[in-house]
Amino acid sequence: MSRETCAVWRTAVCKRCALTDRLDQLLADHTGAIPAPMQALRDFLVAGDQPQNVSAWLNRQPRARSLLSDLATGRTPLTHDTFDALEPDKAGRYLRELLVGAGALPPRDELLARLERWLHATIDAIPDPAQRHLVQQYTVWHLLRRLRRRVAGTHANTNQCSAVRDQTRAVISFLDLLSANHLTLATCAHTHLDRWLAGGQIRHSKAVGAFLRWANANKLTAVYLPVQQWGGPGAPIDGDRRWEIARRLLHDHTIDLADRVAGLLVVLYAQNAADVSRLTLGHLQVTDDSVRTRLGDRPIEIPEPLATLTRELVTARTRSHTHVGSQTWLFPGRLAGRPITDGALRDRLARIGIHVTQARTAALFQLATELPAAILARVLGIDIKGAVRWQRACAGDWTTYAADVSRR
Repeated sequence: MSRETCAVWRTAVCKRCALTDRLDQLLADHTGAIPAPMQALRDFLVAGDQPQNVSAWLNRQPRARSLLSDLATGRTPLTHDTFDALEPDKAGRYLRELLVGAGALPPRDELLARLERWLHATIDAIPDPAQRHLVQQYTVWHLLRRLRRRVAGTHANTNQCSAVRDQTRAVISFLDLLSANHLTLATCAHTHLDRWLAGGQIRHSKAVGAFLRWANANKLTAVYLPVQQWGGPGAPIDGDRRWEIARRLLHDHTIDLADRVAGLLVVLYAQNAADVSRLTLGHLQVTDDSVRTRLGDRPIEIPEPLATLTRELVTARTRSHTHVGSQTWLFPGRLAGRPITDGALRDRLARIGIHVTQARTAALFQLATELPAAILARVLGIDIKGAVRWQRACAGDWTTYAADVSRR
């Protein structure tokens, strides 16, 4: 809508036009022109669904206004390093997200980048040079490299990054325990481990065991802790509660549509919050007759009434401003063009009584009793080793699966 049209329909300048005028002044350089990256940001902000929210944010954040002016005039370079130096400044973090969403900054895995900065800061704080080098070997060259391989082509999630932090803390704590007893990895014996384990001095024994197995494989120590085999879910499985939640999500129209669909993907299809948060319209095939989704290698058909809910959500997303190029997030975040984070999705579902870990555990337990591990892995996108473990934990009997399929 042009400003002339706005003037016809309204007695005051519309909120979008007011934001446009303000950004034109704020993002101009010394010559009065707007540099190309800032022009991309300006267009991105003006095209949003709620320009009044952008104006309110600028009013509340003098730090952001100052930073925008410095970026526009070139006093501050427009790079990720600039914003890394501002951490944990909330205004800087939010502005970085806006610039990435607008295409003015290249996208990157922010959770992984923060994890890297945390690791380097934590390692640099270790006073003993030998211990510092050892922790760097294990965390940066092993844990971080392994995580990069796992998320190749995607983004790390909150749980994965938290696991690396927890493992790092556990290793540092264990090495401090060695130092306190005048020991090193080379001089530590199994008797020491047994005594510490019995006395509860080794915290996070699973993480310490993984570290010792790595050290043993690299000939840094002769001791190790055996792998702790997963023995199944640690909490009772309430199948009735699972179906109660599913019925409420299917039929309670007071719950937000996006939360209903996200919750049903967890409760019925055992999806984790990280995978649900990054679903796009490209994962869905919607026709008048059916709705199919691709959670794993093969698409599956969604039954009614979830199909209708999914079709309504797709329609809503297609009409909204959640596009980046040809990509549309099924569950967009607070910034246009960015998906909701897995942590934020967990919080949203928790507010309507769905605890993702418990709901997913109940779903996996039930599905593993009905489907072979190979089918479970291919259809739901679950790691095959994990699917096999779940099959064993629930003692699923799928020897008659092929016969059941043929009868259908």
